Amino acid sequence: MEIRRTMAKTIIVSNRLPVRLEKQAEKLQFKASEGGLATGLGSIYKEGDNLWIGWPGLEVADNQKTAISEELSQQNMRPVFLTAQELEDYYLGFSNQTLWPAFHYFVQYIQYNEARWVAYRSVNEKFAQAILSYAEPDDVIWVHDYQLMLVPALLREALPEAAIGFFQHIPFPSFEVLRMLPWRQALLEGVLGSDFIGFHTYDDMRHFLSSVHRLTGYVYRANKVNVERRTVAVDALPMGIDYEKYYQKACSREVADKVQEFRSAFGPQRMVLSVDRLDYSKGIPDRLRAYQRFLEENPAYHTKVSLILVVVPSRDQVPSYQQLKDEVDELVGKINGALSTPTWQPVHYFYRSFDLTSLSAFYRLSEVAMITPLRDGMNLVCKEYIASRFEGKGALILSEMAGSAKELSEAILVNPNDKRALAESLLKGLEMPLDEQSHRLKLMQESLRRYTIFQWVKLFNQNLAKTKKEQSILHSTRLKPDKFEPITSAYAASQQKLVFLDYDGTLVPFDKDPEVTIPDKELRNLLQETAAVEQLDLVLISGRPRDFLEKYLGHLPITLAAEHGIWLRTKDEEWQPHAELPDERWKEEARSVIDFYVNRTPGSFLEEKQHALAWHYRSVETGLARLRCSELSSHLKHMLGDKGLEVLEGNAVVEIKPASINKGVIAHNLQRRLKPDFTLAIGDDRTDEDIFEALPAQAFTIKVGDGQTRAQYSLDDHEAVRSLLKALLPADS
Repeated sequence: MEIRRTMAKTIIVSNRLPVRLEKQAEKLQFKASEGGLATGLGSIYKEGDNLWIGWPGLEVADNQKTAISEELSQQNMRPVFLTAQELEDYYLGFSNQTLWPAFHYFVQYIQYNEARWVAYRSVNEKFAQAILSYAEPDDVIWVHDYQLMLVPALLREALPEAAIGFFQHIPFPSFEVLRMLPWRQALLEGVLGSDFIGFHTYDDMRHFLSSVHRLTGYVYRANKVNVERRTVAVDALPMGIDYEKYYQKACSREVADKVQEFRSAFGPQRMVLSVDRLDYSKGIPDRLRAYQRFLEENPAYHTKVSLILVVVPSRDQVPSYQQLKDEVDELVGKINGALSTPTWQPVHYFYRSFDLTSLSAFYRLSEVAMITPLRDGMNLVCKEYIASRFEGKGALILSEMAGSAKELSEAILVNPNDKRALAESLLKGLEMPLDEQSHRLKLMQESLRRYTIFQWVKLFNQNLAKTKKEQSILHSTRLKPDKFEPITSAYAASQQKLVFLDYDGTLVPFDKDPEVTIPDKELRNLLQETAAVEQLDLVLISGRPRDFLEKYLGHLPITLAAEHGIWLRTKDEEWQPHAELPDERWKEEARSVIDFYVNRTPGSFLEEKQHALAWHYRSVETGLARLRCSELSSHLKHMLGDKGLEVLEGNAVVEIKPASINKGVIAHNLQRRLKPDFTLAIGDDRTDEDIFEALPAQAFTIKVGDGQTRAQYSLDDHEAVRSLLKALLPADS
């Protein structure tokens, strides 16, 4: 008998599992990770049928894979086994010698290697296949970090309705850097397979949205990107730590004993702590030079202060990392060689990792922590240090370039490229009064205690669930001619009919020159026949000026609404404004702004309507068009947002008009006055969403083209709209 699953599961995916496989005395053993991600997600992947999928940390022989998979399976983990060549090309190669330097702004280290890109794509496909072997359509899948940027889109193709999240743990670069990569668009499209995308900082989120806007053709509004028939949400969620874990550990007896052990080994000096993984983004040589400068400029601190420099080995097979290691070794040797005395060593250098007890002892022992990366997505070490200072003393020197600086503003913030400021920050930290240390620490500790790693996980999952809910609300059913029956039947059975139609993109195709898209003979005949149906009110609502509608459609017995409803002409009345309009002096100011963008943007032009202005850019080069559209919209909103005006971004047009009227107001008023028992509304634009929202639930609403919508249904194009209108005509027409 088949056992049916009753609950959806969560699948976490990262390059590495939260345990790593190590070979000890010819035996393979699993060692748990102490990392923040493993801590925060531990409560999730260990529950029920949930899974964590990733690489186990070591190349595994074929005859060992089954046993390892079974052992991991008992811990709710599934391995993705990688060969030595895959690790060389995908991980050490493309991930860490192409993406890592690009995303950290070290463009001089970027390697452009097509074979490594192929390997990166292949391993991402391997991860996707591993996920799909366990995933079901209603599962939640959370993909982590830059090594797996293609995975979300691969999953979306196979599981179009799945809830897919992606979080980037390193910085996201500006468009100017990202566009240097030949594979930039594929990377963006890969991440956009997600429903919700998270970054540590607002700047990273902003850079991502800007790159999407300029490279993919997708439009975003606020933090939402319209990707074909989905809306993808993007947000900044800074990652926290397990605050109580580090606080309680620092208070423990074993850490107190370890502090005494270190104190006996190091001597009575005041300690400054630096903890980093070996990486050029961490600015370790700059920190050492700043420390050397501090000692040279402050000889009174000789024999009084020492630096504990912990460098955790990382990627030492990569040439640039080997060179960095040599540079650090040389600088430490130079400082100690020049300044050491029989009883004092300026730098205590450790090229190794430490367990949590020893690390916590370093946090307690050190009066000052100096965490000054040149660029860092977040940096949790500084947060761990703050959580460990339970006695209310200690100073944190923190780089402005670390994502954590956005939260820990009470730290001594410093530009790591400012050599003098780095040296001076050490003096400031060492001489900071105790009451000031206590005040700053208290504020930072309160913040970290409130926003922990567990809160971060909860907030990400809430945002992903919220995005999926919004998508379901904005989902429409694609209509084909053989699916018109529900609409045609309701239409035929009704006594009083009301039909709302948009013009551009709905009844006629778009063109670079709006003046070209005049009603053709087929459309004129179709509207004439539709308007002749008894008990039918046909309303055409367009952004077009009233002169255009009057010239080409004024002979028809229909209601016309021009400029999104500012002007209205019913079957029995002349044109009149539908609402009280604001003072028209705004147009002069807006015109000057739009003219500025017309002059800067070849192929664009200004269309002036009686009560609105529109900037058209359909003929503008794609990247430039998106950039100018974003700039102009922001410019107009900033200048004129308090004058009762609305800035609309339509299909290759930015329009500014009075906010007191929109298509929805017209639709609502006519619906209320005419009281039809059948209502149909068809439109393609964001402005038509106002109509869909204003009509009652029983109305038939249809969006033309792709994109999420409040409409119930969607049609492919204007030809499909005409087919539907023909299907509504009486059989003898």
